Amino acid sequence: MTLVATEQVHTQVAFAAPGYTGDVLVVLSLRGGMDGLSAVVPGGDPDYYRLRPTIAVPQSSLLGLDGTFGLHPAMAPLMPLWKAGRLGAVHGVGLPGASRSHFAAMEDMEKAAPGTSLRTGWLDRTLGTRSVNGGAAGTFQAVSMTGSQTPQMLAGPAPELTLKRLEGFALAGPGDSAVEKARWTKAYAALHAEGPPTVAETGRAALAAAATISSTLGSTPAGSGYPDTDLGKSLRDLARMVKAGVGVQAAAVDHGDWDMHSGLGAAGGGWMKDKLTELATALAAFDADLGALMSGVTVLTISEFGRRADENGSGGLDHGHGNLMLALGGGVAGGKVHGKYPGLGASALDNGAVASVTDYRDVIGEVLQKRCGAGSLSEVFPGFSSAGALGLVRSR
Repeated sequence: MTLVATEQVHTQVAFAAPGYTGDVLVVLSLRGGMDGLSAVVPGGDPDYYRLRPTIAVPQSSLLGLDGTFGLHPAMAPLMPLWKAGRLGAVHGVGLPGASRSHFAAMEDMEKAAPGTSLRTGWLDRTLGTRSVNGGAAGTFQAVSMTGSQTPQMLAGPAPELTLKRLEGFALAGPGDSAVEKARWTKAYAALHAEGPPTVAETGRAALAAAATISSTLGSTPAGSGYPDTDLGKSLRDLARMVKAGVGVQAAAVDHGDWDMHSGLGAAGGGWMKDKLTELATALAAFDADLGALMSGVTVLTISEFGRRADENGSGGLDHGHGNLMLALGGGVAGGKVHGKYPGLGASALDNGAVASVTDYRDVIGEVLQKRCGAGSLSEVFPGFSSAGALGLVRSR
């Protein structure tokens, strides 16, 4: 069953377990291979400056330098959250044996099932573990703010709603007048009323979803401070849904254009500065918009891989391996970099790239168990043995 919005929206409506009381998990995919060393900078590591003579961020301009790490100056909008301990980071994160091909690496990360034939995504499997007791879930259980393409992490039988903008979300009909809409709604309900229970319930859910979206737009205006970009608009709309209490459990948001093989920017300026400014401004606005509700939200960033430690001849960085994950939320033990920092010495690098010393499934798994009510992770990450909690988040 499909709901249609004006921008090629594909929506699946199905059912899973009710009564979820964990955090809303927001997975923000920084597609293109973000350079984590440019965001949370190892300003206390002399190898960083040796390897990046023209694009390194000067130590004097780093924010909150603690002797080892400081934030890029473009991350200033997030600095209050870092100081408040609500924004944290993990360096040297990756998937063991991952490819340095964008498509292959992101597919591997979103499936999170190396060595198996599974075609589902880890977030879909997470939602599936909540359906074992039956019962109906809301249409908004899992939301993908990615346009017409559902990300691989949500591939599978669990339901998701994929859209780009709330303003374009509506039940498609023959016209826009109130009379035509009323006729269409009545006909749509009648069409599903005689079908099997699942089909009938799906029809009712579709109508309720359209009505809920309409009321959400009117009753929960956008927060201030969002950048006028796709990322800003996606997070603004997601905040509207969270504030409306429509039952969002998980959300996937995309933010691309991180593939900086050239022109990354000298001395902390240029392309990287622009991208980090947009990212930081959007996340800070999202946090401010949600206010107290942020205590029940955790945002995690992922990217398919990091970059090489050394700059290339074009003032950029080629594909690498280990990377950075950021975590934002009321349950985050922030204001610091968690886990082991692999270092940038010659013996520490992975074929010239930052080494992956923390499996990203350990980061996600800790959030799922401490903040999202997950028990065993064996169904979410088959064959994976955790190295233990990093202390990135606190238990609910």
